Amino acid sequence: MNQENLNKKVPGNKKLSRRSFLGTTATAAAAFTIIPRHAMGGKGYTAPSDLINVAGIGVGSQGGGDIQQIASPDVPIVRPQRNMNGTPMTKEQIAAQQARMAEMMKRNQQPGAPPQGAPGQGGQRPAGQNRPGTDPNAIMQMGDAANRVIKLANIYAICDVDPNYSGHIIKGYPKAKVYSDWREMLEKEKSIDAVVIGTPDHNHAPIAAAFLRAKKHVYIEKPMAKTITECRKLAQLAKENNVVTQMGNQGHATEGTRKTVEWIQSGVIGLVREVQLSTNRPMGFWPQGDIKRPAGVPVPKEVNYDVWLGPAPEKPYNPEAFHFNWRGLWDYGTGAMGDMGAHIFDAPIWALNLGMPTKIQATSSPYSTDYMPLCEMVTYEFPARGYMPPVKVSWCDGGLRPPRPETLEAGRAMKDATYYGDKGIITHGSHGAMPELIPANVDFKGPDAWLPRTGNIFEDWIDAIKNGKKSCNDFSISSKLTEIMLLTNIAVKHQRANITLEYDAANMKITNLPEANEMFAYEYRKGWSL
Repeated sequence: MNQENLNKKVPGNKKLSRRSFLGTTATAAAAFTIIPRHAMGGKGYTAPSDLINVAGIGVGSQGGGDIQQIASPDVPIVRPQRNMNGTPMTKEQIAAQQARMAEMMKRNQQPGAPPQGAPGQGGQRPAGQNRPGTDPNAIMQMGDAANRVIKLANIYAICDVDPNYSGHIIKGYPKAKVYSDWREMLEKEKSIDAVVIGTPDHNHAPIAAAFLRAKKHVYIEKPMAKTITECRKLAQLAKENNVVTQMGNQGHATEGTRKTVEWIQSGVIGLVREVQLSTNRPMGFWPQGDIKRPAGVPVPKEVNYDVWLGPAPEKPYNPEAFHFNWRGLWDYGTGAMGDMGAHIFDAPIWALNLGMPTKIQATSSPYSTDYMPLCEMVTYEFPARGYMPPVKVSWCDGGLRPPRPETLEAGRAMKDATYYGDKGIITHGSHGAMPELIPANVDFKGPDAWLPRTGNIFEDWIDAIKNGKKSCNDFSISSKLTEIMLLTNIAVKHQRANITLEYDAANMKITNLPEANEMFAYEYRKGWSL
């Protein structure tokens, strides 16, 4: 990625095209020096002892879990398990889901490895162990937040377009000011210091851009944006406004990811020339494939559908294309890669110091004009970096798996990421969890730790805000990861051209298929802008 382009000012407009972005960044020049607010003190600086005011936008699902990681609710939250369309699960459906999860945990358990939830394994609880004092049939687990009282910040305001879907979260923070339109909230609530954005992907960029311009600190769920133009714009705005940003790929703050980086960069398996990545998503999680968008139905009176649509094309409301189900629709989501790519691709990018791929090739199961494919296979070619040789990375989703390594023991399940070095193989799970060698080596100790350790990704973000420093995964880092993720969908959408796409990152351009560049930006719906 051309960092110079990220650092220059680009005026906002309705459609920030690839050409206009590159044209304005090529001629703009910085004419002042930004002095960090923590060096100036006074208004706008948050002292380490102060409790900052955080707003949550889009809290019905992941965003609700995020704000609970920042501040425990004042009133205990009972969150009903829901089907993909947002309807509550029956007891029978809950039992079936718990059985599937238990089977998955058992299947993923490695011979001789510590049980899931053991110390150092990312804070996961063993299968079947529920949050203390809660009904196991009515609660979705929220990780470490379930076991401790958290007050990293004050949840000052909450915005969500559907109070029925997010009501359990809103009730948990009775002192928070409640809105259904984030624009009204930003205009009225001047005491907001920071925002957590947990909306569908297509709304990430316009919301984040508005709060960045207002000099608010921003935590945004992955992926950072829906298009590469949006992604670069957000990274630029974050730098221009000197605020603390973080993207919600929680694995970037974990011990497993840091161990993976240390092992590879210390030469434990020698030089790496191939990496294989995979996920089972979207199977059983949300609809994708060669299917049509469901017919429109009347919008429930309590739903602010206009704000939910945001910049996306005007399409009729249907609950089957709403809430969690938006992920597989081209108009709103970024598919399996957008959901899990940040958790699985992050460690390889860090460990191997990857920049942008120069070539991308994709194939997939059938897809439609509405929905992304159910299964994909994508390869990326990255050039040499210093002493590191060129590397080929492959991605599979929809339940597809790459071939098993020849030295992987019989009965030992494959994990989500596998690195092939000229001296050995490393594998780990999603979020960088539990890196191991293939074949297993119980005597392996690994190099001494040399990367700095941090708290979880929420603690790191709040600490950076209070102490005037960069977060571990700010937009200068996460924008690169997101750009690679978004290139995946461009390659998938244009696979029928039967060509390996060639990418010129400095000019943000697919050089050998001009029509592919249309996916770098899209026309925002009237009334919405970046």
